[in-house]
Amino acid sequence: MNLDPVIHTRARLQMVSRLATVTEAEFGFIRDGLGLSGSVVSKHASALETAGYVEIRKGYVGKCPRAWFKLTRQGRRAFDEYVAALQQIVGRPLADTPAENDH
Repeated sequence: MNLDPVIHTRARLQMVSRLATVTEAEFGFIRDGLGLSGSVVSKHASALETAGYVEIRKGYVGKCPRAWFKLTRQGRRAFDEYVAALQQIVGRPLADTPAENDH
């Protein structure tokens, strides 16, 4: 199993990980939650959209333009496969990793 190069970039992995936990996320939530600049979020969101992993919805709140991101089914599958590949690399499921104090 190989690590998906689209997701493997740190910022994209952070974005996809965050989107995997919600139905939809507003641009500012991703930007502020990950501590990334708006231009970095835009760049990586576009790459994820091109790959078919993220759907970007644009609209307005009042007169202010907004964008929302949603993980697609293809994106969810790619993320799940990425996590499975990581688990295979470390040799066991991450949930089975013993706590630091369990000796």
